[in-house]
This record gives sequence, C-alpha cells and structure tokens, in this order.
Amino acid sequence: MASRLLAQEHPVLFASEADFSTLKRRCEAEEQCKLAKERLLFDANGILSLKPCAREMEGRRLLGVSRRVLWRTTTLSMAYRLTADKRFAERCAEEMKAVAAFADWNPSHFLDVAEMTLAVSIGYDWLYAVLSPEDRKIIEEAILAKGLQAGQKTTGWVGARNNWGQVCHAGMMAGALATRTINPALATATIQRAIEKLPISMAALAPNGSYPEGPGYWAYGIEFNVLAVAMLEHAEKTDHGLLKLPGFTATAEYPDLVTGPSGLTFNYADCGAGWRGSSCATWWFAKRLKRPDLLDYAEDAAFRRYCEQRSKPSESSSGDRLFALSLLWNIPSGSKGEKKTPLNWLSEGSVPITIQRTSWNNDGAVFVGLKAGAASGPHGHMDAGSFVYDALGVRWAYDLGMEGYNGIEKRGMNLWSQLQNSERWKIFRLSSASHNTLIIDGELHEAKGQAKVIEFKDKGKASKVSIDLSPVFPQAKQVIRTGEMKADGLYTLTDTLTGLKPGARVRWQMMTKATPGEASTGAIVLSIDKKQLKLSALHVPPVQWHVIDASKPVNEWDSPNKDCKLIFCEQTAPASSNLTFIITFKPL
Repeated sequence: MASRLLAQEHPVLFASEADFSTLKRRCEAEEQCKLAKERLLFDANGILSLKPCAREMEGRRLLGVSRRVLWRTTTLSMAYRLTADKRFAERCAEEMKAVAAFADWNPSHFLDVAEMTLAVSIGYDWLYAVLSPEDRKIIEEAILAKGLQAGQKTTGWVGARNNWGQVCHAGMMAGALATRTINPALATATIQRAIEKLPISMAALAPNGSYPEGPGYWAYGIEFNVLAVAMLEHAEKTDHGLLKLPGFTATAEYPDLVTGPSGLTFNYADCGAGWRGSSCATWWFAKRLKRPDLLDYAEDAAFRRYCEQRSKPSESSSGDRLFALSLLWNIPSGSKGEKKTPLNWLSEGSVPITIQRTSWNNDGAVFVGLKAGAASGPHGHMDAGSFVYDALGVRWAYDLGMEGYNGIEKRGMNLWSQLQNSERWKIFRLSSASHNTLIIDGELHEAKGQAKVIEFKDKGKASKVSIDLSPVFPQAKQVIRTGEMKADGLYTLTDTLTGLKPGARVRWQMMTKATPGEASTGAIVLSIDKKQLKLSALHVPPVQWHVIDASKPVNEWDSPNKDCKLIFCEQTAPASSNLTFIITFKPL
C-alpha cells in the first residue's frame, strides 16, 4: 500500500493535542502516571543545567551523543507538554540547535543519524507551537539535510536484515513525518521506502517472535520497529500490513519468555548480563493488542523501579531515552489480565532457543534457557548448547554477556568477522571457553556449525528438550544435549557423545557467581545468600568437580568478570569412543 500523507497539524508523531491533554489529566489522577511524571520532571529539571551536547566521537561512532540527545529532547518536550513550563521548551530548542550546527550526524555509522533524526524530530514536532520561526527553520533544515537527505545518499542499511533496518527506517520516518509539509516528495519517498523495506528485518521474527540477536537487541530493534508502526498508525491511520507480518505481534511475549524469576534475562549473543529493564515497546503492545497480562510478570515492576530511581543527570547521562513514550502508552493500574504466555517455549527461527519453567507466579520457580543456532548468527557467540538456570529466585548458571565494542575496535582487532580463525573468538566472553556448554580437547566450537532443536515436549510443569550439537563438534560423530524438567522442579542435563577419538578429553562447564563448596567427587554445592543448589554428576566411576576463578581478564583486551567462577568436570573418551554426562540440578 502506498504512503499517503494526511493533512495534520503538529504534533503528528505518536500523539495529538487531545492525547497529550488526556495524558496530562491522567498524570494528575492516577498513581502510576503520577510516579512516572515525577521521574520525568526530575530528569528534565536536571537537564536544564547541563550544556548542550557536543559532537564528540567514540571511535567510529557518534551514537552515544545521539542517544543522549534523544533522551534530552523526549524528556524536555514531554515535560513541557505536561507542565507548560517554557523553560523545558527553551532548553530543548537550545539542544536541537546545537546538534543542528554539527557538520553532520555521522552517516558512515547510520544508526547515529537515525537516532539523532528521531531525537530532533520529536522535539521539533511536540514543541512546534512554541518554537520561534527562526528556530523552526534551523531545525527543519537540519532534519532534511543531515537526516533525510543523508539517508538518500548513504543506503547500505536500507535492506538490513537485523536491527539496523528497524532503527534506521524508524528514524528516517520520524524525520519525514515531522517535515512532511516542507518537502512532501522527500517525505513520501522516505516513508514508502520504510514500508517496503522494514519487512526485510522483521522477517527474522518469524515464526514465533523470537529475536535472533537476543533480548538486549530486542529492546533496541523492536522498540524502533514499534515506533515505526505507531507513527504510521497515528499519522496515516494504517500500519500498511506491518502488524500482520509473521512473528511481530508474537514478539510481544518474548521479553517475558526470556526473563527468569531472578529478574535476569537469557542474555545470549551480544547482550548485557543485567536486570530486565522497562521497555516502551511492551507498553505499546499491551495497549495495542489489549494484552495487559504482558505487564504482570516483569514490565510493571521494571517500570516502577525506574520511576523510583533518582540520580542527578550528568553530562554523559542518557537514561531511558524512550521513557516518555512508555508514559504516553501507559495502561491504567489495575487493568491486568490472566497470563496467556506458555511456561515452555520453542522459538524456532534462525537462532533457536528453548525455555522451560515451572511457574509464572512463583518467585522460586525453576527456569532454564537453552541455546541452539550457530556462532556465525547475528551478534553470535560460540554458545551452542549453552544454558542459564534460575531457582530460588537466583541466577545460578550465568552468561557473561557481551564485550564492549569500542575497546576491542580501538586495538585494531576484527570484532565483526565470524570466520573460524577470527579474532572475535580470542575474546573470552564471546568464545566457547566462557559458556555453559561442552569443550572437546580445549578446541573452539565450529563457527559455522548450526545446532538444531530435535525434540520439544511440553507437559506443563514437566518438559523435555533435546539439541543436536553435532555440527558444532567435528571431533565427534554425534553430540546430543537433553534437558528434562520434572514437575517437582528437578532438572537433569544429559550429554551423549558418540564417535569420539579414544583419549579425547571432554569438559562439561558452567559459569556462576555462586560460592562453590569444596570441590569433590560426584557432587558440588553452590551457595548464594544462604540459598543452595546441588549439582550431582551421575557417573560410574564418579567424576571430580573443579573450580577456576574466572573474575580476572584472560587476555589484556578482556573485561574482568566480577565474582565469577567456572565450575567443571571432565571425562576421557574410552576405547568405545562414547561417553555421557548426566548432571542433576537440585535446589536445597
């Protein structure tokens, strides 16, 4: 369907004058909106004393600056909308004029342009009525020249299959809608291109809404994907079919599915190892799909936690740069519904994962995420077969997460090649050496090897999954990892290896922040805050457990991993060439 620019007055991005008036009333009457308004105004008042951002590159990126500007413009312009205090509008105008004076918004790394264009477009659109004609002209020209026209010249991102497509098209769409009456032809071409090309990156969500780049990048790619759909629905009164693309509405459940009772996510690929944060996308999905149950498990708590935090903004602060939209799409308290998301889940898709859990409403529930796929996948690690494990409200089996990009790139290392001999696999957090998987003879996994889920049995609190890891291990004929959850929460992880070279050394390993008891034969007990987990290796003869301090950097380019230990046991392949690991996980 072709884009059609409807005749609308500002604001045109995400909300109308009536929407802002309704939100203003809700922020006076509803406790949750009041709390969010207090947090937003705390930040807005802090920004008033900060200098406008300067064009300061970090390596090849301006992205940090773009994100700070986006946080500032959304916060200040929403603060004005809620209070009519012109100090916020004037400070936002000052920020926008400062970045309008930049030589460019760094089109060589186009994410930077996309986020900056979104930032300036929202501030311009939401404050249009109070900006002076002179300021409007300066900002309009910057959006057109440094945003939209740059997007016509630098086009390598246009057909991207990853988050770049979602982020960049959304940023360009915002600029096009904000300036649609100034250059209608450019606006129409930009929006039409987004409508046609966004499905390329959205195809990764099929069939069940999983995100190949992990939950951290879900919070990036899907948030911007939601922005694009929300902008179209508001400005053009149609989503142009994007809402019905396979996996898009299903991905609304993904953040809950990959969040354990510990509050930590199953952070595979280049994702951080922190707490689940709040996301404006989840609020939009809950409202748009009439699915308030999407807020129950973690989002409501994450939103309130963010609202209650108070830390004086600094020059480098970027906060939750889309928090103003979470407030805009907020559903009134008390509107929750019955949880519809399944306990156990098979993602399918290009990077398959499985989720097993015993309950949605028990903080002590057992939760296991298992990873298939290939290291050569988007933002991939050598983590095939790796898992995370929660019980008693604690994360026991831990994924270290991503390594910072800029620190590696500054050393001249090739972070982005995923070939077998790439320097990427010399980074501890990214290689198989750090993940909760198997290692044969100390060798790296096969980077192109595609592990597949071959069994998935969902029986409610009981479940069973099996992953064929054979393509990842050329040293064996077959490697199968099976995770079985009993209804009482007892979990067993079984690894069956055949066709090994006799004498091959196979290691079973797990990263943890728990305190291990004395390493012993057969079983080891882990402790965190008086909670305990017993790992038992059911082998004859019994295997010996070992513990290695993993907190210190392995190489000078590696980050430290505070409090982390690698626990492992090993076996030597016998003359039969076959061996098995059977490890049970029992919360005490």
